[in-house]
Amino acid sequence: MKRNVNFIRADKTIISEKVKEAFSSVLPISLIVFILCLTVIPITSSEFLLFLIGTALVVIGMGLFTLGADTAMTPIGEYVGSTVMRTKKLWIIVPICFIVGVLITISEPDLAVLATRLVGTVDYWTLIITVGVGVGVFLVIAFIRIVLKIKLSHLLIGCYVAVFVLSYFVPQTFVPLAFDSGGVTTGPMSVPFIIAIGTGVASLRNDRNAENDSFGLTALCSVGPIIAVMILGIIFNPDKIALPTTPPSENFDSLGIAGAFLTALPHYMKEVGIALLPIVCFFFVFRIFGQKINKHDFIRIIIGVIYTYVGLVLFLLGVNVGFLPVGTRIGEIIAGSESYAWTLIPIGMIIGFFVVAAEPAVHVLTKQVYEITSGAIPKKALSTSLMIGVAFSVGLAMARIVFHIPITYFLIPGYLIAIVLTFVVPDIFTAIAFDSGGVASGAMTASFLIPLALGACTAIGGNVATEGFGVVAMVAMTPLIAIQILGLVYKIKMARIKKKAQQNAQEEILD
Repeated sequence: MKRNVNFIRADKTIISEKVKEAFSSVLPISLIVFILCLTVIPITSSEFLLFLIGTALVVIGMGLFTLGADTAMTPIGEYVGSTVMRTKKLWIIVPICFIVGVLITISEPDLAVLATRLVGTVDYWTLIITVGVGVGVFLVIAFIRIVLKIKLSHLLIGCYVAVFVLSYFVPQTFVPLAFDSGGVTTGPMSVPFIIAIGTGVASLRNDRNAENDSFGLTALCSVGPIIAVMILGIIFNPDKIALPTTPPSENFDSLGIAGAFLTALPHYMKEVGIALLPIVCFFFVFRIFGQKINKHDFIRIIIGVIYTYVGLVLFLLGVNVGFLPVGTRIGEIIAGSESYAWTLIPIGMIIGFFVVAAEPAVHVLTKQVYEITSGAIPKKALSTSLMIGVAFSVGLAMARIVFHIPITYFLIPGYLIAIVLTFVVPDIFTAIAFDSGGVASGAMTASFLIPLALGACTAIGGNVATEGFGVVAMVAMTPLIAIQILGLVYKIKMARIKKKAQQNAQEEILD
């Protein structure tokens, strides 16, 4: 009991730290919205107050959710991964990998935000489960790749060639949505499980390339949803995507504002409960039949699950009631003015620049690359490259909306550049780059840029399906190029250092 009390006391300090991290993530976008609303974008006072309350809920929710992911989701992933891999039996590992891929995907908050935008076309759970199956299948493929020692770059090239070939047979209304699905899938819920499984599979091998091959699972699991949603598009074959109707703006009084959140609260409590319950049940089954777990660690995980649940409920409540309406409204007002529609491009670039700067996952990535290269690639160089790259990609995404440009005009050249780079960049950088495709497209991208783009597209009168969706896909493409370019720089640096060392050695011999 005393130890559990100490857990809770320690969590108070950690919660404050997580909330501060979440605040730093949300602050840049919030400031931009405040400036826009107080200068050129007129919104009602109730909309503004809903956004303020939604911001607070998003900050608290993100803080609790990330703490829960650290204390529950990551340990569960490591426990399940190590237990399964210890059996060394393919007939057990393969189905478990598939089940884990499906279960962890349905609880991803970014995917939930995307799915709520499609309730007029595709059933919420139909899309969620389809994406989950895509992740599950490709998690199995990733496992087989490690066991059979298939080179990651070759498999990625084959997968993306298949994706772009398949895109010609899919209704164009579903192509941007499919790529968006790949970008929002790999988040704080799924990555710990995927990494744990990758590490466990790599441990089955004793060769020197085993550790490097543990990277790349996230990259392959991002391809699965793209293909799965494209197949879903072929089945549904819709002429257009219908967005959920947005009620007309009202000036609520204080009771109306409180009622907006309280009315939506039971819905998100139910949705999050349904999403998390399979993972918890899966964990309990493993605890009964698998490796025994320490009692205190078990209690710690249960507390972490509670943090995850509460945090995810608050996050989705704040996003859907506070963030989405304002983001949509801003997009509609800016794009609705023919004279100033072009300002969507610089505004999108500014938002993209600050969003990636604040994403916690980006800081983890910069540290990882810094350690792998032994300091040859500074953290600042990587973070700056991503910030500029994402700003550029969001600007292009907004330009697509303003000038009605098909997304394939950007994605095909972008992925082609990324694939060409795989032939000249060290394998480890290729793996990290493709793993990091979903890093930049985090919670803030899904919760603000998607409604901004959809609102703008609606106001301009564009095709929401082909032009409104795709902003996440554009953001997710940036790290594939940026990190591989840094890998090429690293390779050149190392070659120069090696050449200089050889020259010095020859001079010493001559002397």
